[in-house]
Amino acid sequence: MTTDTLSREVSRHAGWSIFMGILTAAVGAAMIIYPLATGTASTVFFGAALLVAAAAQLVFAFTSETAGRFFLKLLLGLLYGVAGLCLIALPGMGVVTLTAVLGAMLIAEGVVETILGFSAPAGAGRGWFFVSGLFSLLLGVLIIAQWPVSSVWAIGTMVGAGVLFNGITRIVTSSWVRSEVRQLQGSSAAA
Repeated sequence: MTTDTLSREVSRHAGWSIFMGILTAAVGAAMIIYPLATGTASTVFFGAALLVAAAAQLVFAFTSETAGRFFLKLLLGLLYGVAGLCLIALPGMGVVTLTAVLGAMLIAEGVVETILGFSAPAGAGRGWFFVSGLFSLLLGVLIIAQWPVSSVWAIGTMVGAGVLFNGITRIVTSSWVRSEVRQLQGSSAAA
């Protein structure tokens, strides 16, 4: 394969990646516009993932070497299964519950990141720990303070924002790759 052929191929793949990035960003924007639907779908998906984990734990239980480990894995598999079934059967209640858990996790994350900021050496990105900790703490408090109403927007908006930024990152990265390939093609043509 020649350099020119390779450059065209990389540029073509970058073009498809840009298209997929635009599509991903559009889906992320739609998820943000419809946060309750996104939160509900995410909850059902999480429930399905818990069912898969439950099945795996039940299979792993039979590979245990002791009765104690067998029963612990069996219990864990049953807990995963019950939680997964509840999230799938009652996604509205699942969204409300997961929103409370999310708020509590963000508060805990904010506290831990702030502690890490104090323990990090000066100049080692210490300030970013404080900034991240502050935003996590504020978001967690906002979610908990408005709970259960925050269930309407919290999970769906955060999942949508993640998908949106994933799409934007893909667009920017692929555009940069395409630009670099074209610059290399231009410099090799001039030589």
